[in-house]
Amino acid sequence: MIRLFIRLTDGRAQDFVQWGYGDEGERAELITVQRDACPGAPFILPTDGFIGLLYEDPNGPYSSFAPHQGIDIFSNASPGVSPVYAAYDGYIYRESGWRSALIQRIPDDPLVPGRQIWLYYAHMADREGNSFIVPALPPGTAETYVQRGTLLGYTGDYNGNSLRDIWVHLHFSIVLDDGEGRYLNELEFANTLDPTPYLGMPLNHACREQSMGCSPAPDCRQN
Repeated sequence: MIRLFIRLTDGRAQDFVQWGYGDEGERAELITVQRDACPGAPFILPTDGFIGLLYEDPNGPYSSFAPHQGIDIFSNASPGVSPVYAAYDGYIYRESGWRSALIQRIPDDPLVPGRQIWLYYAHMADREGNSFIVPALPPGTAETYVQRGTLLGYTGDYNGNSLRDIWVHLHFSIVLDDGEGRYLNELEFANTLDPTPYLGMPLNHACREQSMGCSPAPDCRQN
């Protein structure tokens, strides 16, 4: 059952139907694997999968008034199987109560030098909250340096206390700093950045394409 509410006017609606009801071969057509950074882009795609919900996506459970604040990469595997890698060099934090999420401090934004940003990785646990984050990053982790491509954990389907089931995926977003060395609230869209230029892919809902891959000149940069 498809647990997202996709607008019929969205050109990518058929992709979600194909993902939700397709067989292994049909799903494979939608999977993006990008282990190296796209030309001119600093980040690698942190996991393989169907890049479904995009940045500024209005599809449910989001809306045009409160759009999606990152990207969701859906895994063609069971929880705890698809690896998640650090998208860039930086310092990992994991709050003491976080079961499924990490946030990574990037001291110097590679696209806006002098600005600090944060990378948020979420849903790395099963539905009961059993973590798929690597043991080297336990709750309470702070300032642990990792290089781009370091294994952080595996995708899952943990959704906190919500009664809404979700597909196995990674939620990835770029979060602004508060100016005092702390990350802002990722749940507020205004606190996040469009990942399109950082990954070199058309990841903004406004510039969505049927097939996902490196785009030499993304034309929907919102930062």
